[in-house]
Amino acid sequence: MAFAAWVMAAVAGLALQPERVGQPAAAGIAGAAGSTAVTIYSSATPGAIPAELYRPVPMEGGYSRGYPWEEIPGYALVREDRTFDLARGRSTVRYTDVASLIEPTTVSFTARNGSATILEQSYQFDLVSNEVLLRKFIDRPISVDQVQGDKVVTLAGTLLSAYGNLVLRSDDGTIQVVNGYSNIRFPALPDGLITRPTLVWDVASDAGGPTPVRVTYQTSGITWWADYNLVFAEGKDANSGTLDVSAWVSILNKSGASYTDATLKLVAGDVQRAPQRRGRMAAMVAAPSAAESAGFAEKSFFEYHLYTLGRAATIPDNATKQIELFDPVHGVPCEKVLVYYGLGDGYYGVHPDPVVDRNFGTQSNSKVDIYLRFKNSKESRMGMPLPSGRIRVNKVDPADGSMEFIGENVIDHTAKDESVLIKLGSAFDVVGERRQVDFKVDSKRRWIEETVEVKVRNHKAEPVRVIIKENMYRWANWAIIKHSSEYEKADSRTVYFPVTLDPDGEATVTYTVKYSW
Repeated sequence: MAFAAWVMAAVAGLALQPERVGQPAAAGIAGAAGSTAVTIYSSATPGAIPAELYRPVPMEGGYSRGYPWEEIPGYALVREDRTFDLARGRSTVRYTDVASLIEPTTVSFTARNGSATILEQSYQFDLVSNEVLLRKFIDRPISVDQVQGDKVVTLAGTLLSAYGNLVLRSDDGTIQVVNGYSNIRFPALPDGLITRPTLVWDVASDAGGPTPVRVTYQTSGITWWADYNLVFAEGKDANSGTLDVSAWVSILNKSGASYTDATLKLVAGDVQRAPQRRGRMAAMVAAPSAAESAGFAEKSFFEYHLYTLGRAATIPDNATKQIELFDPVHGVPCEKVLVYYGLGDGYYGVHPDPVVDRNFGTQSNSKVDIYLRFKNSKESRMGMPLPSGRIRVNKVDPADGSMEFIGENVIDHTAKDESVLIKLGSAFDVVGERRQVDFKVDSKRRWIEETVEVKVRNHKAEPVRVIIKENMYRWANWAIIKHSSEYEKADSRTVYFPVTLDPDGEATVTYTVKYSW
């Protein structure tokens, strides 16, 4: 039998006795069953939760157990309403139904009828394990089974060391080093050693008897994120379409406790926390449930948004739970947008001095990016504030009706009546070309003139509309003094030239910009 199995055998049947503090006796280990609610906070970047975080991954020698709890970007606030049979006067209450990753300084114990008060509280976490048992039994007697040939020999003595091999001192004073042992037996469970994390309260009760109590605490090792699944359908032209939208919330629980029939809310928004080593968190909160079949209902809460689940939910430990955020929405109007940004990476920031190098920014990017844009409004059949998350888009292949993946992106928290812009990838049949046609600089008079030509070619059999995006990247003071096409100034550094391309057609945009300082 493995060593861990013998440890379990050693502690099997050893009950935790209620601690006595003065008179009368302690209240016991746990109260009668009541209601549970869970608030889950997450600092996860939208779409950044890898699959390895919530499922076993094949590896040499077996499967991994996912990321350790320290790397899970979130925590939870747990609230439990129980009834305790308290003794009159002073007594001790032990409470074992807590998450193993509890943050002890956040614990609150409140008698809801005001008949009891807490004098002291503590969190005991010296749990039974192989290493702890051996450490506790240094200088104490144990017995060890060792296989010798075809028989098992039992060795007994005082444990002197458990680093690597076991070192025993026999009753006659001889010292024996034991390796290759199969089982260890311990005579009892050492004082102070427990099998589960335990909250201990020193309680003073005026009346005693059944007392309704609310226990709240925070625990690490739990998080949530949102996933959106969209299905795109082409519209009457190449620039329009509709979306079928569904949304799910995923909860990853590795806190060391399961929450059965818990009430649940989601809080979407950037909730500030005092700086911690594990970073800041954003939120999900628990509250009373409504009809058993009800889904989430949304409302404003402070400067955030609450998504209240209308039914109880069970959140098992070491598991991922998915809950539908809202009923699927069909036929959401959307626009397909093609954007050509000819500049390469690295030309977005503000430079400390005017950039007079004529070769700066002449590298050309040929990719034309694809976006889908829709309005999160009631008129578009949406209108619920959307928590941040990953958004995946599919399209039906009419040849066989199969669903094909066409791209994904992430969205930040999006209020109602705001637009959602999803980047899907780069177009295959639409390409761009950007080049510097002319460049002049007069450092004495402090000006630069640069002429840029942008070409976009359409190799599709239908017309497309493309937005040519240009950044004025050489200096903050600029003006377009010549242009072949109308443009829109988007911000202090960005302009848009919208063009429409015929099938197998090409559009050329030329402009001259003058910088001065």
